[in-house]
Amino acid sequence: MSSKPQVSSLNIGIDETSRAKIAEGLSRLLADTYTLYLKTHNFHWNVTGPMFQTLHLMFETQYTELALAVDLIAERIRALGYPAPGTYSEYAQLSSIAETPGVPKAKEMIRLLVEGQEAVVRTARSIFPILEEVNDEPTADLLTQRMQVHEKTAWMLRSLLEE
Repeated sequence: MSSKPQVSSLNIGIDETSRAKIAEGLSRLLADTYTLYLKTHNFHWNVTGPMFQTLHLMFETQYTELALAVDLIAERIRALGYPAPGTYSEYAQLSSIAETPGVPKAKEMIRLLVEGQEAVVRTARSIFPILEEVNDEPTADLLTQRMQVHEKTAWMLRSLLEE
C-alpha cells in the first residue's frame, strides 16, 4: 500500500498518520475478506456429499455477501485517501487466512470457513483502537456491521458441525 495519500488536501478531521494506519488495517481486512470470498466460492463449486444442496446454496449466499463487502471496504480505504490493494499477491501478503490446497471434504470445508469467518472478525476488531483515538465513526460503523455478519455466519457454520 502506498504510504502517501493521493489527495494531499484531504481534510476530514483525521490526521494523515492516523488515516494511513486505518487504511493499513482496512487493507488487511480487505485481503481477509477477499481471501474468504475466494475460498467460499471455491467450496461452493466443489462441495459434494449428502449436504451438497444445503452447502452449495449456503456458500453461494455467503460468497455473494462477501463480494459486496469487499467493495464497501475498498471504498472506505479510498475515502481515507489511499489506494485499495487489489491483486492476489497483495492479498497473499496482507491476509491472515491461508489458502486451502486441494478439495477438502464437506465438513472440513465448513470448519475452514468457520476459521476464516473468525479470522475476519479478529482483523476487524484489531483496527478499533486507532478508530477510537481519532473518532472515526464511519470506519467503526463499517467494522461493527462486518463483525456482526461474520460472527453470525461463523455461528451458523459451527451449528452444521454439531452431532
